[in-house]
Amino acid sequence: MLYYSKPLKTFLNVITVLFCVLYLFPIYLILTNSFKSRSQMYENMVSLPKSLSLQYYMSALEKMNFFTSLKNSLILTVISITVIVIFASMTAWMFVRSNNKLSVVLFDILVATMLIPFQTIMMPLMQEMNWFGFTLGIKMTDTIPGLIFMYLGFGAGMGVFLYHGFISSIPVSLEEAATIDGCNTWKTFWQIVFPMLKPTTMTVIILDVIWIWNDYLLPSLTLKSTANRTIPISTAKFFGQYTISWNEAMAALVVTIIPVVIFYLACQKYIVEGVAAGAVKG
Repeated sequence: MLYYSKPLKTFLNVITVLFCVLYLFPIYLILTNSFKSRSQMYENMVSLPKSLSLQYYMSALEKMNFFTSLKNSLILTVISITVIVIFASMTAWMFVRSNNKLSVVLFDILVATMLIPFQTIMMPLMQEMNWFGFTLGIKMTDTIPGLIFMYLGFGAGMGVFLYHGFISSIPVSLEEAATIDGCNTWKTFWQIVFPMLKPTTMTVIILDVIWIWNDYLLPSLTLKSTANRTIPISTAKFFGQYTISWNEAMAALVVTIIPVVIFYLACQKYIVEGVAAGAVKG
């Protein structure tokens, strides 16, 4: 255990506090300026608001069609994460238990997809999704189901990677005992294996919620109609080419951040144990 002298410990504590203040300062600016008029913002952006009126919040909610966007974001996030968890956990289990060269190669390919920047494939992706619509009659763009399908593809790599490491630590004898007791492959996985994957499942859920809820680039390329817009796309409408409604934009950002912050605070204890139990053991 390292020992620090009192002056050094005080200095390190001060540095830590300064870094925390620096990190939280943008959040302070967003929150305080969401209650200010334009004139108050231009006068002093870092001062506290003179009143706590919800005027700009109400205006922002109306302009961004908040409740429709919230519904779309919730549907997109919940279904995407459910699909990713189901398919990634089953795929990782089969990779581990198959233990052959093909499963190793496929696992390596999935993990390698995590290293590909989205910006390098977004144009070919859109061309391929449009091809599905024109050629096969399956509309993949400007639809929530099409976007869910894309999120499954982009989220599978990390999900399989995390599950793979944790499943490798589960004794095969547990599954063999379940088979002897009469469980088929389906029951063995869902009744024996999957409940043991809770730490990794929570980690996958948390990371994917933060990713999908806040994602702007993929939905902006895919969703064109107003009825399908998610919250990040609706928030972006306050930032125009020639003018920005800063106070309403700040209010919209606060409303956008609140749900994912609440979710993260409720589930953060699972992050460290999930990553440690999954990736480190792999």
